[in-house]
Amino acid sequence: MDIFIPDIYAQSIYTINYKKLKKNGIKCLIFDLDNTLVPYKINDVPVKVKELFALLSSNFKIIIMSNSTKNRLRPFKEKLNVDTAYSSHKPFKKKYQKIINLYHFKINEVACIGDQILTDILGANRMGFTSILVNKLALYETIFTRFNRMIEKPILKKLKKQKLLVTGEYYD
Repeated sequence: MDIFIPDIYAQSIYTINYKKLKKNGIKCLIFDLDNTLVPYKINDVPVKVKELFALLSSNFKIIIMSNSTKNRLRPFKEKLNVDTAYSSHKPFKKKYQKIINLYHFKINEVACIGDQILTDILGANRMGFTSILVNKLALYETIFTRFNRMIEKPILKKLKKQKLLVTGEYYD
C-alpha cells in the first residue's frame, strides 16, 4: 500500500510549500494537467496559474505531463512557456525516464504533482520521485478517470483506516 501514499498532500497547487521543495533539492516540477492545473474541459490558462508558474520558473524546471493528447497540451505549452509530455501513459515509467534522461535530473531532484492516486502518485512513487497529491478541481471527469476513481476508492478507504492518508488532512 505504500506505493499509493503521497509524500505530500496539499489542498491545491497554490498551497504547496515550494520553498521547502527547493530547500530539499527539488529542481524539476512535473504537473499533471486535468483537474490539477485546470478542469478537464478548460483550454485557457487561468491568470492564477500563469502567475504561479512565473514565480516558480526562476527556481524550477516546469513540465506538464499528461495522459492527454498533444493537441490538449499545446495551448498550455505555448501560453505558459513550459515543456510538456503528452500521451504519457502514467503510471508507466517510460515518459518519466525520458524526462530524466533529456534534462539530466536525478531521481531525488524531481517532484510530481497531481490529483490521482492511480496515475500521478503511483507513477511518481514507482520512479522514486517526490509525490504530491492535490484535490481535484472539478467534478466532471472523463470515463477513464471515473474508472480509475472507482479503483482508487477501496485503496483510499484502506489508507484512511490505517490513518496513512485521510482526505482533507493535509501534510508536507
